[in-house]
Amino acid sequence: MPTRHLIIGGGTAGLNAIRTIREEDGGASEITLVSAERPYSRMVLPYYLGQSIAESHVFTATPASLAAWKVKALIGRRAAALDPEANALTLDDGTRVEYDDCLIATGSRAARPPIPGADGPGLHSFWTLEEARAVIAAVTPGRRVVMVGAGFISFTILNAILSRGARLTIVEVAPRILPRMVDAGCAGIVAGWLTRHGVAIRTGVTVTRLEERRGTRILHVKKGEALPADVVIMATGIRTNLEWLRDSGIDMAESGQGGILVDDHLRSSIRNVYAAGDVARGRNLITGAAEVHAIEPTAQEHGRVVGANMAGRDVAYRGSLLMNIVEVCDLDIASFGQWDDAAAEVYTAVRPDRSQYRKLLFHGGRLTGAMICGPAKDIWTTNDVGILKGLVQSGVDLSAWKSHLERNPFDIKPAFMATHNPGRLLPQTVLGRPSSSPDLPQSVNA
Repeated sequence: MPTRHLIIGGGTAGLNAIRTIREEDGGASEITLVSAERPYSRMVLPYYLGQSIAESHVFTATPASLAAWKVKALIGRRAAALDPEANALTLDDGTRVEYDDCLIATGSRAARPPIPGADGPGLHSFWTLEEARAVIAAVTPGRRVVMVGAGFISFTILNAILSRGARLTIVEVAPRILPRMVDAGCAGIVAGWLTRHGVAIRTGVTVTRLEERRGTRILHVKKGEALPADVVIMATGIRTNLEWLRDSGIDMAESGQGGILVDDHLRSSIRNVYAAGDVARGRNLITGAAEVHAIEPTAQEHGRVVGANMAGRDVAYRGSLLMNIVEVCDLDIASFGQWDDAAAEVYTAVRPDRSQYRKLLFHGGRLTGAMICGPAKDIWTTNDVGILKGLVQSGVDLSAWKSHLERNPFDIKPAFMATHNPGRLLPQTVLGRPSSSPDLPQSVNA
């Protein structure tokens, strides 16, 4: 069994792998962590921006906790080259780290579009802690903030931007907001809701150039008037951090930008090299296709599975469920699975007076995709987010309930309970048991 584990990346996938190894081996092996930054959770950065948590609460591991887990932490170092034949990693300072097996979990970074001026001063992304600090300093009461991109990243920070007293405009090149998360019907409800909450939305807008004019950022567009802004946030997608692997011989899709191809144990084309999180192109739970799912739940599950396998267990991964859940201005929005499948049997319902939308997609008796939108204060909206996720994830046969759901897609709880879905989901943890992170001394938990 391998005794020298190398974890490259201190994000969600990497840290979950470390914790799982220690659950399994109790500290018997060597673990080396290489991370450009101290481990922290990207998912809580919006709360940091919104001033609901302190910066200290962003971090997921301290030097003391890593030491207690017997982890040799090389923080502030980056992977430069991997030599799978020699089982060795070279760092950016020339240091060589040897391993028996390793996990690549280097995540992703914000991507900037090829727009003149898009890399100029005063323009921000929101993907790392450093970028979050810059946005916090820039967004103050009364400032005009323009977010370029109306996808999931934009919507995760929308509440925080408004809470800081800024005036917000969202610009999106697609004809609707959230184009990779919801359909046109749902997007229309969300857009109307945000407009009523003071958010200006401009869709179908192509930004052609950005310039600075006497301290003001000017966004020039293909059609229409230019937009002035005090702060510009570029929320235009992400790019995987894989360039350093191009000479490694590891099989990657799309010239290294489409993820590392992994098998059902999350191994790469090199048997003792694993990949997890944003950099892994693994199995889609619904379709079986190899896809990158750059979402937090997938990174957590990947880390758990890889950690168990590195520790000597034989754990196959069922696949990742594509999901996006966000709340903006007290409106819940969520989609699961293949929500845009043109070949599916589709049931939709809308209650415009209550800003509610529902979409169910079936293949035979299986719910393969779902979409939900509704006010967060409506208890049935909050409950149904979890119910729909569970029904899609479990793949339970809903044939007996299809006629009922076709008539009323809002009434899904009876089907959820009648099919005993809660009991089906309880044992479906990725390792067949709940997580039991190794205990730490009280003094290192802070």
